Amino acid sequence: MGQTLSEPVTSKETSSCENTFVKIGSSCMQGWRINMEDAHTHLLSLPGDKDACFFGVFDGHGGAKIAQYAGVHLHNVIVSQPSYAQNRIADAITNGFLSLDEEMLKDETMKDELAGTTALVVILKNSKIYCGNVGDSRCLASVRGVVEQLSYDHKPGNDKETRRIVAAGGWVEFNRVNGNLALSRALGDFVFKKNDKKGPEEQIVTAHPDVIEKAITPDHEFLLLACDGIWDVLTNQEVVDFVRSRIAQGMEPDIICEELMTRCLAPDCQMGGLGCDNMTVVLVCFLNASPYEDLVRRCSRPCANGPVPHLSHMTDSLDLK
Repeated sequence: MGQTLSEPVTSKETSSCENTFVKIGSSCMQGWRINMEDAHTHLLSLPGDKDACFFGVFDGHGGAKIAQYAGVHLHNVIVSQPSYAQNRIADAITNGFLSLDEEMLKDETMKDELAGTTALVVILKNSKIYCGNVGDSRCLASVRGVVEQLSYDHKPGNDKETRRIVAAGGWVEFNRVNGNLALSRALGDFVFKKNDKKGPEEQIVTAHPDVIEKAITPDHEFLLLACDGIWDVLTNQEVVDFVRSRIAQGMEPDIICEELMTRCLAPDCQMGGLGCDNMTVVLVCFLNASPYEDLVRRCSRPCANGPVPHLSHMTDSLDLK
């Protein structure tokens, strides 16, 4: 775990936007950490493609530089891939991640950067969700109140990840890459990408993403993208219940993001680091050309696995400062 402050920084940078298809809230908070190393992006349209939305969460480690660079440039690199113009969006995401990493490695101001970042992106296009991920930030959807997981954490102890790490000349110790890095795929972290006998996908740490594609259905209620500071504290279903109950009360998405971070913030840093990380949340609510009030009504209905939790049941440990 990184260094921590004596008191957390609880001020939040919050924003919102919407079109006829989605209503978006986002927020980030430094928390107990010495520095804020997260970045995030939400775009209602992409360059040259007004019919696609883009969202990204980038959880930096060892510094903010790689995360900030990815937050500014990754969507442009993805859209510029020939496969994007051919409507092969999953391929464009894969190629975009690898191309951005290569671009940074060739950049004189970036190539010696010791930092790295997770990268979690979603493109909404063609009535589909395309989610690309490296690292342990996480995306999920709520489908009638039930979790639909759209990304899976890349941890060094996972069998597939361990095999690649060892084959590239690394090792796993204490579930960390070479006893150091707690995730096994990332943008940056170039010190782990120096095996000239291996391709980019085969390095100790790779920028090659997993991409999951799902059709958007009338039962999809919202997407949530967040860094591991959220998932360290709450399970996937607990997050869906937390968000859904607040939409059911008519709460705005940006305020829900703020409350979720407040819920996950540790009261002190004596809890093994849980709740002491930077936190970033992007909440994407599906409107489908209807008013937000229609989604409020949908989230008020019982979920497919039982009744929706009432708001009062979710606030016992909430400190709304």
